[in-house]
Amino acid sequence: MTICATEDATALDGPHRAALTIAADGSYAARLARHDDADRSWYPERWTLSGPEPYAVPLPGSQPEEPDSELLPLADGRVLILRRVADRFALSLLYPTDPGTGELLLGAVEAAELTLLPPTPGGTDAYALAPAGGHTALWRVPGDAGGPERIVEIPGRCTGGAWLDRGGRLLALDRELDGRTKTVLVDLARGGETGPLLQITEESNDRLLLADPDSGLLLVRSDAPGHDRLGWGVLGSRLPVRFPECLRPADAAVTPFAVQPGQMLAPESCAVAFRVDAAHGTRLGIWRPWGRRLRQLPVPDGWLAGAGLWTADGELLLPCATDAEPCGLARMAIPLEPVEPVGPVGPVEVRMPVGPGEVRMPVGSARSVGSVERSGPVGLVGLMGVARPVGGVRAVAEEAAVRGGGIVPDAGDATNHSTASAQPKAAVTEPQCSPAHPPMCRPVPLQQAPLGSR
Repeated sequence: MTICATEDATALDGPHRAALTIAADGSYAARLARHDDADRSWYPERWTLSGPEPYAVPLPGSQPEEPDSELLPLADGRVLILRRVADRFALSLLYPTDPGTGELLLGAVEAAELTLLPPTPGGTDAYALAPAGGHTALWRVPGDAGGPERIVEIPGRCTGGAWLDRGGRLLALDRELDGRTKTVLVDLARGGETGPLLQITEESNDRLLLADPDSGLLLVRSDAPGHDRLGWGVLGSRLPVRFPECLRPADAAVTPFAVQPGQMLAPESCAVAFRVDAAHGTRLGIWRPWGRRLRQLPVPDGWLAGAGLWTADGELLLPCATDAEPCGLARMAIPLEPVEPVGPVGPVEVRMPVGPGEVRMPVGSARSVGSVERSGPVGLVGLMGVARPVGGVRAVAEEAAVRGGGIVPDAGDATNHSTASAQPKAAVTEPQCSPAHPPMCRPVPLQQAPLGSR
């Protein structure tokens, strides 16, 4: 999974725009490359990653591309390109022909700003955000001759974007409204209905950086601990977000870009890859919630920083481009130690009434652990458990189950710093007898001490 972001990359813990966008199934990728001519002009390039060896196909148009043009690969090998043309944005599909490049114009969107969201799990269409005038329009771009379709207008300015299921139905967006940024959920199967997803405290700014639909692991960024920090939680759990000290290395910006798939309901065992940017250069970070340590490794030559994907068996694939090998794929076997259970482990089912029927949703694994020292400001960690219609939109109706708690760090964080060196099947299903959609849940992690004192 690759995250593309447009925020300031110089800020500590700030996200970066990836140099290569990879399809959710890892079959294709796309980027803007540069010609070797004197002008060093830009052109689209498609990478095929599903074969025995990666290879690139140039897709140049009739004129050079602007460096701010956006690309998104589809599952059938075509590449969606978003170009700014005067006061609008033009959308086209590019594909290789013999000779040259074929182009299918899909239409245009009149907007001052338009940004493509990460690739959809199915890979057959795309979505884009157009913020303007205190609202954000969500557009769908079908992967056929149909033109862009306006889905919904969401109050506030929306950025980011992460898919929470394998069916491409539940989309999480970071929304800035009334001076606060919170993550909201958009249900595309219900016409774009929105509701809150992530709120650690009422006053905090909470953003979702990465989501894994298989395990439910979520990587968030929040200033709830008093300053901007990276934390992790689990979709549907009822325990507070954890902010590991190891994910705050000194004088470095840490950005998650890929998570190991296939770890069904085992978020603490998921391996996460980070881009680590510091004064001495860019390195690769590897972390698991269970391991509680950020391993920093040297990156391969020519790594397109911020791009990569995990295989289900734990191999990390990093796209690289050098003069000698303009299309390469570095394969890194990351050993993953088995997770030793520390208590009764198993999926927990919560029944939540929704209208005439009810929705059953697996919410993760319950573990019993020892007490963890608390630090930082005491505040309410919001939870999302019960969803029911409110004014025609499914919104959260349940407040936090535990009050008087606080922001809780990882156990052992005081001595657990980083090293000195250096989108298938949905995890949530609905009963066939009920038309209701899965309830929206805020992330909180496993292996976490209770909020209240023992």
